Amino acid sequence: MRVNQSEMAARRMAFASFFGSKQKTFRPRKRGIFEEGTLKFRLHKQANASLNSGIDLQEVVKLPPGEDRCDWIAVHVVDFFNRINMLYGTLCEYCTEQTCPTMSGGPKYDYYWCDGINYKKPTALPAPKYISNLMEWVEEQINDENIFPVKVGVPFPKNFTPTVKKILTRLFRVFVHVYIHHFDKLLALEAEAHVNTCYKHFYYFIKEFELVEKKELEPLREMTERICH
Repeated sequence: MRVNQSEMAARRMAFASFFGSKQKTFRPRKRGIFEEGTLKFRLHKQANASLNSGIDLQEVVKLPPGEDRCDWIAVHVVDFFNRINMLYGTLCEYCTEQTCPTMSGGPKYDYYWCDGINYKKPTALPAPKYISNLMEWVEEQINDENIFPVKVGVPFPKNFTPTVKKILTRLFRVFVHVYIHHFDKLLALEAEAHVNTCYKHFYYFIKEFELVEKKELEPLREMTERICH
């Protein structure tokens, strides 16, 4: 697919403004989890202020003293969802059923979709269909107040951590697919540095709280060793 220079320049600006913004906040369609004045809103602003301050990303992800672990994880899950959703949205026209007939991370890794409702068994899907299902599923989990409680004083459920682990594991697969199959487009968009920063933030966070199994990280192991010192 050919893209003219003005369109390419616009996409470069979109990447830069999104990943470099110090003012914008990004939320799923349901805004409750970040309602202004709530604890989660404060934690979200605190996390983004630290991220934009230029300090060590490994320090940024650590739980602030006195804060609740589940609240800290919840606001990061929402933020990662929005950032990765935007990242893929900028590249999605290059990821088609023709260019990516399977959801894969190179020749050794294939991912099958299963949500227990529309796909009761693991099913091979083209990458864009898989990722579309993935994003819709994640948004449903985030917007479910039984999993991500909004009201002050409502405790997180017992299935919160298992659900978060599944969300982050699936979002990691988007990084895998983008880096392995669409890295050339990241270079053309001059977006490599922005995406690397997003990835490192994500990686340090999941490692800090042990939220993704080591075997799931294997497809990007060599790259991770290179950029995440």
